[in-house]
Amino acid sequence: MSAASCLLTEDQFLCSICLDVFTDPVTIPCGHNFCKTCITQHWSVNVPHKCPNCQEVFNTRPELKVNTFISEMAAQFRQSAQQKASSSSSEQQVSKPGQVPCDDCTGTKLKALKSCLVCLASYCETHLEPHLTKSGLKKHQLIDPVENLEDRMCTKHDKLLELFCKTDQMCVCMLCTVSDHKTHDVVPLKEEYEGKKAELGKTDAEIQQMIQKRRLKIQEMKRSVELSEKDADREIAAGVQVFTALKESVERSQAELIDTIKEKQRETEKQAEGFIKELEQEISELKKRSSEVEQLSQSEDHLHLLQSFPSLNPATPTKDWTGVSVRPPSYEGTVVRAVNQLEETLSKQMKKVELKRVQQYAVDVTLDPDTAHPELILSDDGKQVKHGNVKKNLPNNPERFNYHIRVLGKQSFSSGRFYYEVQVKEKTDWALGVARESINRKGEINLRPQNGYWTICLWNKNEYYACTGPSVRLSLKCQPEKVGVFVDYEEGLVSFYDVDAAALIYSFTGCCFTQKLYPLLNPCNNHGVKNSAPLIISPVNHTE
Repeated sequence: MSAASCLLTEDQFLCSICLDVFTDPVTIPCGHNFCKTCITQHWSVNVPHKCPNCQEVFNTRPELKVNTFISEMAAQFRQSAQQKASSSSSEQQVSKPGQVPCDDCTGTKLKALKSCLVCLASYCETHLEPHLTKSGLKKHQLIDPVENLEDRMCTKHDKLLELFCKTDQMCVCMLCTVSDHKTHDVVPLKEEYEGKKAELGKTDAEIQQMIQKRRLKIQEMKRSVELSEKDADREIAAGVQVFTALKESVERSQAELIDTIKEKQRETEKQAEGFIKELEQEISELKKRSSEVEQLSQSEDHLHLLQSFPSLNPATPTKDWTGVSVRPPSYEGTVVRAVNQLEETLSKQMKKVELKRVQQYAVDVTLDPDTAHPELILSDDGKQVKHGNVKKNLPNNPERFNYHIRVLGKQSFSSGRFYYEVQVKEKTDWALGVARESINRKGEINLRPQNGYWTICLWNKNEYYACTGPSVRLSLKCQPEKVGVFVDYEEGLVSFYDVDAAALIYSFTGCCFTQKLYPLLNPCNNHGVKNSAPLIISPVNHTE
């Protein structure tokens, strides 16, 4: 044990509340250690019960038992420290600058251990011996070594300052009490000392408490910085993903735009080349005929011209080129279509990023059978619920819904963010979201924020509503098969997502939450078999 304790530092044996070596150390569930008295007093004034170091909250106050191992280690350390201090104090040390020297030493002055207020002198261990052994000197008042003992004498009466005038707030001697301070409130120095020491102790306790609060604030800020760093890294990664996709989409759209324009240009060139080739062929035929005509027209033999004229090659058929032309292709709308496609790609990517951001707060939700309406059927694992048509004979406890086909989750949330997903596939009617703890579960209560519900619902197979009171009709491009529910407690936000389409369905904003929130599922009436499919709490598959 001794060897082991030598390897440990003093900080490891200090309670972070009182900043002293552990007394009756206890270990709380999060693993941190405190003096039993310190943590008990801390929890008596701080509710809810949470660790002063890591701030973990305990719903029920942990039972405190002394950790015998740490207690033995602390005792061993305390004993070792005391022995070390005792050993150190027994060694004779030469007085150094700033230390009080012994007044009786000749030659080399040793460090004084005590000063005598009667003798007005300071003594090392050797010269202090008479004050500890001789009966006459034992009554002298010894204090920790101080310099300038003459300052402890009354300058007016040359007597020891052993009283305190509370009226004038100054130290006085016995003779002062019968002259200048005759009618004043005078007490012994020790009495005032004890009072002031108590005040200092209280002040120090307040200072230590302030120090502890600031240490906790530092830890809180460091944790905030760590969380901020993680959030920053996550957002950077998401941003890089978005801009990479955008860059690739831009490059792809640019390449497609260039190819489209070049293809139109190639078609124009090919058309022009065909026309030019045809025109050049006609020109060649016309030149040949022109040569024959010119040759015959130069003949002065009347008979020869007349006899040869009928045999002149007939004119080659030619095309009427009046209405033929090569028109430059139109590129109108090409760039606009490319940009629109780019915007659509970016929009889809941003939706995926947003859904991925909230999915990181996924929690494990199971349904609470004690809250379920008697006609509901819950799966054994608490992940599925459907309407069973038959009303079961169950206790009508305060938590149970007795009118509406509803059930709450077992888990509650009173801070931070949380997210869960529910499969609504093949349902024609349903409602889901969150509800506050104090909702009225008996009788007909509408789903609306005023009554403690933040939900969306499907009625009549294709009518979606946000239950805002009055409800708001939602226009959705497609029917969601899986709905995600996200809550930011401090922000006062409840959002619903179509998970497969990575699209936001609706958000309640500006909510003021002051109570615990519970997941809420309402599979609605079966209507025969049309709505018999269950609502299923699904594991979250993070969007890529």
